Amino acid sequence: MVTKGRRILIVSAVVALVGAVGPASQVSGAPGDPALTAALDQVFADARLAGATTGVEVRDAATGASLYERAVNQRLIPASNQKVLTSIAALELLGPGHRFHTDVLTHHGDLYLRGTGDPTVLASDLDALATQVARSGVRVVRGDLVADDTWFDDVPLGTDWAWDDEPYSYAAPISALTLAPDTDYDGGAVIVESRPGPAAGARAAITLVPPNHYVRVVNRATTGAPGSANTLSAVRSHGTNTILVTGSVPAGATTAGQDYLSVEDPTAYATSVFRDALARHGVKLRGRVTTGATPADAKIVATDQSMPLSEMLTPFLKLSNNIHAEVLVKTMGRLASGEGSWPAGMRAIDGAVSALGVNTAVIRSVEGSGLSRRDWLTTRQLTTALLAAQTRPWFTTWYAALPIAGQPDRLVGGTLRSRMTGTRAAGNVHAKTGSLTGVNALSGYVTDASGRRLVFAMLVNTSLVSATPILDAAAVTLANAGASTPATARIAPPASAPADDDVECAWVKAC
Repeated sequence: MVTKGRRILIVSAVVALVGAVGPASQVSGAPGDPALTAALDQVFADARLAGATTGVEVRDAATGASLYERAVNQRLIPASNQKVLTSIAALELLGPGHRFHTDVLTHHGDLYLRGTGDPTVLASDLDALATQVARSGVRVVRGDLVADDTWFDDVPLGTDWAWDDEPYSYAAPISALTLAPDTDYDGGAVIVESRPGPAAGARAAITLVPPNHYVRVVNRATTGAPGSANTLSAVRSHGTNTILVTGSVPAGATTAGQDYLSVEDPTAYATSVFRDALARHGVKLRGRVTTGATPADAKIVATDQSMPLSEMLTPFLKLSNNIHAEVLVKTMGRLASGEGSWPAGMRAIDGAVSALGVNTAVIRSVEGSGLSRRDWLTTRQLTTALLAAQTRPWFTTWYAALPIAGQPDRLVGGTLRSRMTGTRAAGNVHAKTGSLTGVNALSGYVTDASGRRLVFAMLVNTSLVSATPILDAAAVTLANAGASTPATARIAPPASAPADDDVECAWVKAC
């Protein structure tokens, strides 16, 4: 491990490249490790990469020397490898101890619920706030309940987010006041749970988590015969908070089905659940529920703090949580320039990673999660960021928060929990994954068989099939490097991964 604070010499060979059609023609520059180059060339000669564009770089973590290069300066869509830059910048600008807070305040008879972007607020946290309000002596709100989400701007979706992703939790709207239904902290989402009715032919039982009166469910699902296929589907109608549930669930099913869907307006959703909590604790609302900014002289009567960023990194990076990434972007913008927007946040991120040696003039980022196809990174700039991260005082925490190959605990292995099992890479590779349709990515760290730590970044674009097994094979090859009898790895796709890897497995709760 590189000593904290030590500066690393980063050796960079700047090579101009044009996207190639065949794997062999994408190699760029003389290799720094002939044996490793031969082994990796064999991996990336896989016919499944024909017609795709592949960027790869492997560097010595101690010296920064480049050991393997393939289209290292080609701009490619990074998918969730974008989160490497976002999380590094957040630790630099906000610090590991940063906490979000949600406050309840009173002013001239009105009650204000004010958020600062906390994506980890649960229904139980809102209930605890309502408890504090009641204990403060507020029993009747004679004015309005005002939701204050002005810490961020009013742009809810990132640039070039796909319209057909909008109903799903991984593409939920971003708000300074939001609510998560679970301890994965999927902010701005609701869980639709389905169970069979009392007998075949009966209506299926549908419940919402958390329980709320904000989302409307139209239940057309039925109970099928015992052992029949589960065909249940829950879809949120575009532009509404109406969820249509259709299909059937087999009679006798003992495990509830779960669909994770976004809500149309996270601010109104959180406020609705908070209003219900106030009522449970005997606080009556006489006025309306509305939105607005909290007056400067309002009095705080209840407050909730999130976990520190150092802890939030685990669900953020292990589970590739898009909402966390975008909340952090807007938070960095707000604290850097007083503007909680994507443009302000991206300017702040560019400044932070530039200070670490990343050349932001040759890449482009428009949001923080990688859900947009207008994010373009290069493997050279990713490895530069990974090398620089080792010198920072927060590195140990960040490194531990990356997914770890072959570790079955989902909050340890994360999106790599079922990958590279039974190999030298298992428990060794710490890396950020990335998957969109036609895009696969893997970037991080591995220690080879000789004890040498390597930094690597691998991006594949326009592949017609999943490149995940090829990237895994490359990572295992790196782990095997330096062994007395090194071997090129061949790895089949993990059984739990979708054949086309259209999304990160954690987004659909498949890992």
